[in-house]
Amino acid sequence: MAGSLLPMARAPLRANESHHHHHHLSQAVRLDDSKKPYLMLRMRCNSHRHHIDNRNINSSSNLIGDLNLSFIGRSSLHHRRLEPITAVGSESEGVVPHPVHQDLQGSSGSEEAKSGKILEQWNMLTAKFAGASNVPFLLLQLPQIVLNARNLLAGNKTALFAVPWLGMFTGLVGNLSLLSYFAKKRESEVVVVQTLGVVSIYVVIVQLAIAGAMPLPHFTVTSIVVASGLVINFMYYFGLLNDGIWRFWEDFITVAGLSVLPQVMWSTFVPYIPNSILPGTIAFTIAVVAVVLARMGKLPEKGIKFVGGISGWTATLLFMWMPVAQMWTNLLNPDNIKGLSAFSMLLAMIGNGLMIPRALFIRDFMWFTGSTWASIFYGWGNLLCLYCFNSISKEFLLAATAGLYTWIGLALWRDTKVYGHSSPLTSIRELVFGS
Repeated sequence: MAGSLLPMARAPLRANESHHHHHHLSQAVRLDDSKKPYLMLRMRCNSHRHHIDNRNINSSSNLIGDLNLSFIGRSSLHHRRLEPITAVGSESEGVVPHPVHQDLQGSSGSEEAKSGKILEQWNMLTAKFAGASNVPFLLLQLPQIVLNARNLLAGNKTALFAVPWLGMFTGLVGNLSLLSYFAKKRESEVVVVQTLGVVSIYVVIVQLAIAGAMPLPHFTVTSIVVASGLVINFMYYFGLLNDGIWRFWEDFITVAGLSVLPQVMWSTFVPYIPNSILPGTIAFTIAVVAVVLARMGKLPEKGIKFVGGISGWTATLLFMWMPVAQMWTNLLNPDNIKGLSAFSMLLAMIGNGLMIPRALFIRDFMWFTGSTWASIFYGWGNLLCLYCFNSISKEFLLAATAGLYTWIGLALWRDTKVYGHSSPLTSIRELVFGS
């Protein structure tokens, strides 16, 4: 099966082949390079690596003995636990933490094969769930696009002024940031989801620009950013992009995301607080200074890693803020809640919920937090508001509630079984703190 270590060959190896075989044994084992995330297992063979490479190997038995020593742990000569690498930051590309035990002597090969098969099946299934979220997310944006098109064709451009272009731009920045995050992690299905989000929001922005609801200079800049972002991300995903250009793009979305987030949060509570661009200006200054110091190597290693992960977290926090802003609006203007579509809220809950198992499986804390928050607070939370204001029936709310929390419970239960844990709390601990 894919992702399992092959048994060591017993045929003699020539001296000039030793480096080649050692190189492959020390590399990460991949599950499915075409579409699935990588299962990366760190081999602790540093103490023997240079020793094997630099000396002259006179016989095949010496080589095999050295290779065995590089995999054998201190407490056992037969079993070795391969160390998992957590995937919680943007630096961990497509990492699937996986506590695998490999029997070098082959005495428990059947059990390992069975365990690996179960893990691979769940890996493929969670990837399909993430890909299936395209359907509800597409249906979520489609009604707004169709409605705007009808108003434009009817000459009713005023109706499009009800759609705030700044809110759409905020969502666009968030989707672009997450697109870069998942492109770096090689999460193919979610790259498609985020690309769909960017394209669908941009279509709405084009409609707003045609109606005059968005200033032309702002639309021009937005168009350039969207086109550049899509090209850069897909060139990087397919290995066609210069590293310097990618780093510049990462710095750009870090500064943009960190500047937009506090400004959006501040603007939510206007007019109860003064209308000001001060939060965004301060955040912009801090972001530029942080990025420059990181690129100049003036920050400690943890600081550089933190700056590298800012863009993903700011994008997640932008989406997490959306339900807060919506519920605040509901509280201030209860009559406006009648304008909310229960079907749209249900689609938002389903779309984000479908990504929860995948985020949990690859131990991506940021992704899990954003998807769970959006499912519970944006989707289910707004359905609860609709019920409180008698806009939906009790049966509708109960069905949505049972479906969501049963789904989350099943994801936790299945993840626990796949990884061989005794409690879902272990999976949560690994998700938050790493293995």
